[in-house]
This record gives sequence, C-alpha cells and structure tokens, in this order.
Amino acid sequence: MIVMKFGGTSVGNPEMITRTAEIIQQELEKGQQVVAVVSAMSGVTNALTKAARSAASGDDLTFRQIKRQLLSQHHQAAAQCIRDRHRQQELLDQIEARLGEFEALCQSIYILGELTARGMDAVASLGERLAARILAALLAGQGCPAQAVDAAELIITNDDFGAAIPLMEETRDRARCRLLPLLADGITPVVTGFIGATWEGITTTLGRGGSDYTAAILGQVLEADEVWMWTDVDGMMSADPRLVRDARTLPQISYAEAAELSYFGAKVLHPKTIIPTQEADIPLRILNTFNPSHPGTLVCREPLHNGRAIEGITAITDVALVTVEGRGMIGVPGIAAKVFTTVAREGVNVLMITQSSSEQNICFAIPQTDAGRVVKALEEAFALELARRNVDRIWVQEEVAIIAAVGAGIQDTPGVAAQLFEALGKHGINCMCIAQGSSKHNISIVVSDSEREAAVCHIHEELALGNG
Repeated sequence: MIVMKFGGTSVGNPEMITRTAEIIQQELEKGQQVVAVVSAMSGVTNALTKAARSAASGDDLTFRQIKRQLLSQHHQAAAQCIRDRHRQQELLDQIEARLGEFEALCQSIYILGELTARGMDAVASLGERLAARILAALLAGQGCPAQAVDAAELIITNDDFGAAIPLMEETRDRARCRLLPLLADGITPVVTGFIGATWEGITTTLGRGGSDYTAAILGQVLEADEVWMWTDVDGMMSADPRLVRDARTLPQISYAEAAELSYFGAKVLHPKTIIPTQEADIPLRILNTFNPSHPGTLVCREPLHNGRAIEGITAITDVALVTVEGRGMIGVPGIAAKVFTTVAREGVNVLMITQSSSEQNICFAIPQTDAGRVVKALEEAFALELARRNVDRIWVQEEVAIIAAVGAGIQDTPGVAAQLFEALGKHGINCMCIAQGSSKHNISIVVSDSEREAAVCHIHEELALGNG
C-alpha cells in the first residue's frame, strides 16, 4: 500500500490533474493499493482566505467575485477532465453546491463583521473538497474505481482551529474503518488533505501545507508500506536552487535530517510530516509530478553514508533576534524560565536560543512580526529587574536570518563549525550568534538578512555540497 500526496501544483490545472491520475493508474496497474491525498488547486486556498477576511472587514463584493472565479476555475477543470456528460453534470452540481455553502459562510461572516479561527477553517477547507471530487471523478471515468473521501470523516483532532493536533488513536480507528474496506473492494480513496474534524464533527485544519501531514498520518494509521509526496521539485535539495545554481537533489536522507531541513525553511515538506512516518518507520519519498521518472529523495531511518558531514544548507528569513542582558543576571535562578514563560504567553514560536556561559545574556530568535509585542511583554515582566539594574536592557535586532547547516555526519566529524566560520569569515560575513543542539544534526548561525544569500552560497561552495 502506498499513500500518495499531490500538492497544489500537481492538481493546479486540468492537464496536471490528468497527469496525476496517470501516475495513480500506473501504480494501480502494478498491483499496488493507493490512497491518494490531494491539496486544493493552485491559488485556491489563498483566494478562499482572502474572501473570508474581506467579508469580515465589511466588503460584500470580493467574496462574491471570488466565488465566480472559483466556479469558473473548477468548472473548466471538470469539463476538461470528465468526458461523460452525466458524470460531468453530477460533478458540476457538487461544485456549485459547495461554492454555494462558501458564499453563505462569507455572507454570515460579513453580517457578523467577525472572522473566528473556526470560521476560517470552515472556509479554507473548501479547496481540497473540490479537488478531491474532480480527481476521483476523473479516475472513475477512466475505469479506475475511486471515491472522494472527506478527511473530516477520518482525522479526529482537538479544537485548536488553524493548527489542529490529530488524536492518533481515534484517527486510527476512523481511518481504518472507512478506508480499508474501500481498498479491499478495489476502490481508490481520494482523500482531502489539510482537513480534520473535532469529535463533534466541526471542521478543523492542520495548518498551511498540512496535506503533507495528512498523508503521513494516514500512512501511519493504515500501516502503509511507503508514503510518496508528489510536488513540483525533484526532491529535497542541498540548498534553495533559486539561490544556489549547483544545488543538487539529495538521494537519501534520514528522518532527523529531513525534519531539520523542513523546520529551517525547506518548503518541500510540512515540518510535522516526519513525525508519523518516523514513528512507524515508513519510508517517505519526495517526487516530482512534472518529472515522474526522477528518483527524487528517499527519507528513511538511516542517512546516506557518503562521508559528508553536512548534506544541506537552508535558511529562515523575516527573523528578529531578541536579547535580555544584564550583569545582575549572573547566578540568579529562574531568569530563563521567566523569559520563555513570557514569550509562551504571547503565543510566539522561538526558533533558536543561545546563552552566554557567564549568564549575562539570553538571546533568542523569533518571527520578526512578533518582535514588538514580545519586547513589550518582556519589559513588563522584568519591570522590577530593570528598575534594580539586574537586567540592563531588553533589545531587538531585526532583519536577520537563521542559516542552518544540516547533516547526520555533524556528530561524528570534528571541525564542522570551524569550516562554517571559515566560509563566512573568508567572505566578510559576520556571525551574530550560533547554536547547536545536543542531537548534533544541525548547526544554526544568525547573520544579517542582507548577507543571507551570500552566506548560503558561500557555505554551499566551500563545503562542495554541489558535488554528487
């Protein structure tokens, strides 16, 4: 059994939907059982969220215009993909019904003048529900029995709307009861990515890019042999090919390496995707719908033992560096706890942490958009310490980037950090701070955002990461 996820570009237009169906058919003809997971067509989720936000702001024209655009886009896809008139009309009726629900939701948001996270999930989930129906109808029309399945029937989550957490035991029971009988009957399930539901049946979403996560969850609970992620690149790369001309596809990486690369800016996989596949020890392949003959990247338990300490360089942009410093912090218990409790209360994700050995400062990276309110919250929390000069100042440096060098070989190779510093120093790039976790799969360096591209390129070149 293979769980195949197809991203937005893989179902972005009628031609790509047809190609996706061909990929599924090829595996079915080999005797494989396939569970397909689909994203919304390209641009659809952005259009849906724009419609909801404009409705909440008092605009009752934009969501109606977007409805017409989406109706045209999906009508065109259905008309080109489905030749049988009866099947085509049935699909068009389903599309119109769903978009009617969308308009009604946006009308309610407009009247209330408020958009809740629950309301946004209800709107944003529509794109996957439309795409799954089109792909399932196309497969069925080509003689491959298929059925669109709403993941709200399968993936049970908590009620953290916008970034819901799946409840795995409940999901296992639901998914197996719903999908295994279909597979046993030779029917290919086409499942909506990105979507889940609470116990009460209220729609939730798993966060942007969550279709990857859907596929990994289903792979684990169905005990699939492999999970394949079909996207628009040839696999995980040694660096962003838009920045580095000789970036190469990584043929094989470990779960830990893939998790680090995904977290630190590689957009090929949703960061949470690795968790279910690693827990179940299921190989994961990253493949290119536009170049299906390419072997892509295999993500599995063992890294590729090629003698290379670092496999990939990636970066997080739009980052701010917050520093809490003071000579009065030395030897005082609880300062770090107070800092990060305050940040957590603001609901802000900390990307990286460093602390001087003298305990005179704590430095951490966060998304730049959160910097102002985090500094304000810290100044309020440490008002007494600031007044007593135990904390001298709390300040922020914006427009920085985190460069992450990732590789399982880091833990066994002396001098890797020195190589990175040499590559940066040779080209006059200043390192603001550095962090390395105890897992030793990642060395993270903060540089000015203006030097980010140069840092990535020079490290990639100095470490000869472009060589196969």
